[in-house]
Amino acid sequence: MNATRDSKPPVLQAVRGMNDVLPDEAGVWERFEDVARTVFAQYGYRNLRVPIVEPTALFVRGIGEYTDIVEKEMYTFEDRLNGESLTLRPEATAGIVRAAIEHNLLYERPLRVWTSGPMFRHERPQKGRYRQFYQLDVEALGFPGPDVDAEQIIMLARLWRALGLRDIRLAINSIGDPAERHAHRAALIDHFQKHESALDEDAKRRLHTNPLRILDSKNPAMQGIIVDAPRLIDRLGDASRAHFEGLQSLLREAGIAFEVNPRLVRGLDYYNRTVFEWVTDALGAQGTVAGGGRYDGLFEQLGGKPTPATGFGLGIERMILLMREHGQTSAAVPDAYIVHAGDAAGVLARRVAETLRDTGRTVVLHAGGGSFKSQMKRADASGATYALIIGDDEAARGSVAIKPLRGGEQFAVPAAEVATHLAAHEK
Repeated sequence: MNATRDSKPPVLQAVRGMNDVLPDEAGVWERFEDVARTVFAQYGYRNLRVPIVEPTALFVRGIGEYTDIVEKEMYTFEDRLNGESLTLRPEATAGIVRAAIEHNLLYERPLRVWTSGPMFRHERPQKGRYRQFYQLDVEALGFPGPDVDAEQIIMLARLWRALGLRDIRLAINSIGDPAERHAHRAALIDHFQKHESALDEDAKRRLHTNPLRILDSKNPAMQGIIVDAPRLIDRLGDASRAHFEGLQSLLREAGIAFEVNPRLVRGLDYYNRTVFEWVTDALGAQGTVAGGGRYDGLFEQLGGKPTPATGFGLGIERMILLMREHGQTSAAVPDAYIVHAGDAAGVLARRVAETLRDTGRTVVLHAGGGSFKSQMKRADASGATYALIIGDDEAARGSVAIKPLRGGEQFAVPAAEVATHLAAHEK
C-alpha cells in the first residue's frame, strides 16, 4: 500500500539483541575501559585492533567445526564482489592469531596484546548476553610456561580490585594436551553411550563430535551422569600435570584463592592445558565474567609455526551489570556549567570556558538561549559542581558570578581569576 503524502514513515528500532549504549550508561563503560587499559599497560600489554569481518574459514578452522558457535551462532554471508564466505567475528582470538601470522609479529620476541570491540553471535538474547556484545580480549603469544597463565589471572584479580568489585570466584582446570584429550574422548563416549537414553538432544548431538562439551551442560537432569563421567584431570601426562601444578603454585604464591573444577571446559576447540573462569553469583545464570586459557595449537591450525599462547575474554556488558550491582553509576558530570545572556556576555563566556578547559576542567557552555531561570535549571540537571553566571553587568565589569550548585554562597570574581578561585574554593 502506498503511503499518503502526509503519512509518517514507521519508526525503526534496533535489531533485537543489538542494543544502544546511551550517554547516561556510557559513563560507566568509559570508567571500566579506562581502568582496564591502565591495568593492562602495567603488565606490558599493548593494543592491537583487528577487523570485525573475517573469512569464515578462520573461525571454522580456529574455533572448531562442531562447536555451537560455528554450527548455530555465526553471522555468515557471501561477499557480493567475489563470492567469498565472510563472517562477523564471534570472538577475537582467532583474528589476533591470524594477524600475528600474517604480519610476522613474533619474529623478534613474544607479544602481549589486547583488543576490544563488538562480537556477534546469533543466539537468544538474555540479560548480559546479546547478539552484538562487547568483549575485551587479552592474549600473550609465544610464552610456553605457566608463569604467563598465572600472570593473566593475577592481572584480572588486580582489575577487580581497581574496579572495586568483590565476590568474584576463580575456577581452574587442565584439559591436557591433544593426545590426552583424544584418549579421554573415547572414555567419555563409552560412558555417555551407556546412559544415552538419559541424554538431552544437545548431548546426543555432541556425543560423537565433541563429547567434552557435554561436561559443560547445565541441564539438571544430566548432572548425575556428568559427575560420574571419567575425569580428564586424572589422565594428564607428566608435562601437562607439571604445567598445572606450576600454575597452582604461582597462584598460591600470589595469594589468589581458587577452586580446581575438573568439569570446567571451554566452548572453543583450540584450548589445551590451562582453562579458567572468574564467576560471580550477582548476575544469576550468566555468572561467568571472564574466561580463557592456553591454546598452543591454534597457530598451526591457522597455517603458522608452532607457537605457545594463552589468553582470555571478558564480557563488557556483564562487567557493567556487575559494576552497577556494586552501586557504580555514571560519573561523567561537568565541573562547571556556564549560564550567559547577551552578546558581550557570550563573548566573555566563551573565553572563560576555553580558559577553564586549558586547566583540565570539563565545562558545558549553555547553547540555545533562554532565560537565566531556564538556564539555571539546565545547569542543575547537568550535575555540575558550579554554575558560572555571566550577564550584561558581569560582562561590563569583566567578572563572573560563581554559584556552588551543591551548597554554598554565590560570589563574584574577575574573569581571569575564575580557575584560581575554583581551585581555592574546593580545598
